[in-house]
Amino acid sequence: MSLLTHLLACLFGMGSWVSINGLWVELPLLVPQIPEGWYLPSYLSVLIQMANIGPLFVTLMHRFRPGVLNESAVIYLIVAMGTVATFLLAFFWKETVVVAGFPRSVALLVLTFFLAAVDCTSSVTFLPFMMRLKPEYLTTYYIGEGVSGLLPALVALVQGVGVVHCINSTQSLNHSLNTSNSNAVTFDLQAQYQPANFSVEVFFFFLSAMMLVCLVAFLLLNYHPAVAREPPNGRYTNGVKAKSQSNRKWSEQKSMMEPFRPVQQKRRSSFGTGAYSWMQVVYIFVVLAWTNALTNTVLPSVQSYSCLPYGNNAYHLSATMAALCTAVVLFCFVSSWYQKQSLLLMGALTVVGSGVGAYIMFTAVLSPCPVLVHDVSGGVIIVLAWILFVLTLSYVKVIIGVILRDEGHSALVWCGAVVQLGSLLGAITMFPLVSVFNFFSSGDPCNTTCP
Repeated sequence: MSLLTHLLACLFGMGSWVSINGLWVELPLLVPQIPEGWYLPSYLSVLIQMANIGPLFVTLMHRFRPGVLNESAVIYLIVAMGTVATFLLAFFWKETVVVAGFPRSVALLVLTFFLAAVDCTSSVTFLPFMMRLKPEYLTTYYIGEGVSGLLPALVALVQGVGVVHCINSTQSLNHSLNTSNSNAVTFDLQAQYQPANFSVEVFFFFLSAMMLVCLVAFLLLNYHPAVAREPPNGRYTNGVKAKSQSNRKWSEQKSMMEPFRPVQQKRRSSFGTGAYSWMQVVYIFVVLAWTNALTNTVLPSVQSYSCLPYGNNAYHLSATMAALCTAVVLFCFVSSWYQKQSLLLMGALTVVGSGVGAYIMFTAVLSPCPVLVHDVSGGVIIVLAWILFVLTLSYVKVIIGVILRDEGHSALVWCGAVVQLGSLLGAITMFPLVSVFNFFSSGDPCNTTCP
């Protein structure tokens, strides 16, 4: 295996969601300076789902006009668009326009939509492109996806995002009693956000540079002679299944997830290689939609409500450590474990991750006074909960990715489509709860008192 190809595959995967992940971790610096305030996370969730027009178009093209869409051209277009959009954000993120009598961050929201279109479309283009490389590089690609969340979180941690100090504020009130005046002085605590080590603009320039690195990596994956590609007679080419492969015997198409399957086993369905029955295929895609709904929209929409009552350190550690642990586990274990996994284990991990997610949602509902809010153990538990939640469900997504990778190019396209469908359903569920019915409350970092 080529070390250069591993590096390029990692850098390529890193560009898949680095811009949107960067926006999430930068929220504590953005929110105090824009009129939307802490409603912005729910707005971001809706914009991300509106951007699903990109993957919808790609999926329909693969379904009804296979082979017509130039996959490489689409990737060049979206990565270049992401690079430009993040660069423009550095200049226009604070600009507001009066809409219906209220100031709105129109530039920020419009550019975020383009970034979301880039990242959503990557779900149905990046993974299918990896079919052109040897199977060993899929794990490296997933490591890059993990780094796309880790790297912005580490940079934001160095930046010192959203550090709040509570300062005393005095107010003098005049009271008239008969003919004499007396002054009453009241003391109040006000939240004062400390200046970051470097500005939001510099952070967006960093995200733009990361997108540019992804673009260069993709260029080299296409044209560098040392890149270890699949042989020319590989199973799939740009969405069209080769006839020679469809005529192969089942003994040559054993799934990587079940290496000890009997050689002469019959096809169980018309999906992919026929390794799984339709019931199992539905089960795989339902789990995929569920895990992505939780990890991409449902819980990110309430992360600030679940973590900020325990302090800003809990908020940042939950984002940073979860991404770090995910990347480390992917790097150290996935490549050696994935051949031993089963659909049963995938379901068990989904149940565990969903249970931890239920606890996170419980703390968000109780915000600003969740359980153990005045105890150090409360902050430790919520950080560990986020780590375990991201860890288990990220591993589930890797298992599914490996399964569908072995089922062919079309299966990976549908994988990306279901990822976005699950995220869309999660956003549709959470937006009215957060932004319309005000079901969650963030509280005041300095003045909220809890029993």
